[in-house]
Amino acid sequence: MTEKTAVLGSTGSVGRQALDVCRHRNIKVTALSAGSNISLLEEQIREFSPGLCAVADGRAAADLAVRVADTGTRIISGKNSAEVIASEADADTVLNSVSGIAGLRPTLAAIRAGKRLALANKESLVTYGKVVMAEAERRGVMILPVDSEHSAVFQCLSGQKIKKIILTASGGPFFGKKREELARITPADALAHPTWSMGNRITVDSATLMNKGFEVIEAVMLFGVTPEQVGVVVHRESIIHSMVEYTDNAVIAQMGAPDMRLCVQYALTYPERYDSPVAELDLVKLSRLTFAEPDGEAFPLLPLAYRAVKRGGVVPAVMNGADEAAVAMFLDGRISFTDISDIVSAVTENAPEVECPTLEDIEAADREARRMAAEMAAGRAGV
Repeated sequence: MTEKTAVLGSTGSVGRQALDVCRHRNIKVTALSAGSNISLLEEQIREFSPGLCAVADGRAAADLAVRVADTGTRIISGKNSAEVIASEADADTVLNSVSGIAGLRPTLAAIRAGKRLALANKESLVTYGKVVMAEAERRGVMILPVDSEHSAVFQCLSGQKIKKIILTASGGPFFGKKREELARITPADALAHPTWSMGNRITVDSATLMNKGFEVIEAVMLFGVTPEQVGVVVHRESIIHSMVEYTDNAVIAQMGAPDMRLCVQYALTYPERYDSPVAELDLVKLSRLTFAEPDGEAFPLLPLAYRAVKRGGVVPAVMNGADEAAVAMFLDGRISFTDISDIVSAVTENAPEVECPTLEDIEAADREARRMAAEMAAGRAGV
């Protein structure tokens, strides 16, 4: 069980829930990192008394340092400050919930420092998964997934031969809609997720099913299976978080309330289980569970993710970069909801083939994908 942890991305949705778990389990928080939300960060510093805190934004860091000058917390800043936390913090577990590809370098830093990694940053595995997993294996570092689906798979594994991993998807707020209906979707519509409370980008990604595509890639990397061994079913109730099918066709499922704190606590207390702040599951009240096939025509980013992981190289990183840019432009009102998948698909299909990419190759591909996405969006606006 974790005794001391560093929480990267502590002001985000997963970070806040991680601190709730630390509060409940009396886990010592030795370091925090965030982007620029210093008001919340100040509250966290005063409650948890970390020795070290990183703020990506330099001006925000200077302001925070003044605010918490009466505490014993040292404030550092800069785009690499989360890496410093990951490698230097007095922690046995680093929980990485940094949003976007910015979380990749902190993931590698934590692994290279020999710290156990509770991983909520999906981009680390989507963009550079083979190297991340190889580095963890080489250094004997355990990676514990925080995503509800991968945490569920991890809990279902029993060391026997897997036939298939089945990831569940809520279907998002637009389940059942046809492609032509989706063009009129507004940002407010897309941010109204039926089950989970999450950050803006992941909520939109859930609405497009891009998030589920990322999770397919994560599963391939985390569990050493082929893309063909990862299936997706729409499960509107979000009670079964994922399933594992074995070679004898037996299926083991992990069930629980749709609350990220359960996944976070499991990652921080593994291999032990303790009481949690999550509500008990009442099977009688649930009454029934439903399943359906995802609609790849209305939501083409899920099948795109399968093609991307099969191509490998920098292609998943290109897809991720284009998506991050496209979602931001959609939320700004610059493109339509269906433009997201059109732009991401076009940029990804044109991604270069790069064998054994370096970290610098991944970051360059990410930048180019964002540039191309912005260029395509500008062209659409000019039509």
